[in-house]
Amino acid sequence: MKNYKIILVDDHQLFRDGIKSLLLSEAHIDIVGEFCSGNELLRFLDAGKIVDIVISDISMPDMNGLDLTKILTEKYPLIKVIILSMHINEEYIFEAIQNGARGYLPKDTNREELLEAILQITNGEEYYSKEVSQIALKSFISKSKQKTKEEIITETLTERELEIVKLVAEGYMNKEISAKLNISIRTVDNHKARVMQKLNLKSSIDIVKYAIKNEIISL
Repeated sequence: MKNYKIILVDDHQLFRDGIKSLLLSEAHIDIVGEFCSGNELLRFLDAGKIVDIVISDISMPDMNGLDLTKILTEKYPLIKVIILSMHINEEYIFEAIQNGARGYLPKDTNREELLEAILQITNGEEYYSKEVSQIALKSFISKSKQKTKEEIITETLTERELEIVKLVAEGYMNKEISAKLNISIRTVDNHKARVMQKLNLKSSIDIVKYAIKNEIISL
């Protein structure tokens, strides 16, 4: 088994010392550097140093760990990033994943879990702690059940009907809509009638109210 070269990035020396103490006894892990900022790490890598894994905090003075992850993913795609942070919330988790992090664990993780994360990630997989996975899953389920106003409106109205709603809400008369869309006034009337039937509306004023309420137009 090859030795994996790991770098620690955290602005707290005490925390870096703690992580080192967890990993130094492992025969196949070499701590090849530790830095208190993302810029320090990037200067180190720009010098041509070989690194397999970067374990990074999020909150740091010059560059947060999420931005650092994005830079590393784009500039050094062979380096795998593990976020180790006290921030265990949906916003940080999804941004870290989107920026290319291969693992995300809380700072109070134990030695066994950290080693398991390193093992899985070096084998080409990803690793998220149980707490992180639960937060991500709950968010995904919640979002999958909710449709945006735009999605609901798009499913309800055809593209042409949506055009009619926008123009009515913007104050255009039927004759003006007819000329603008190059369709007959009768066709405009038919579209408006179908819109009102679909949305259970009574008049053009109701169409205007609907468009404003559902942000089809802005005031």
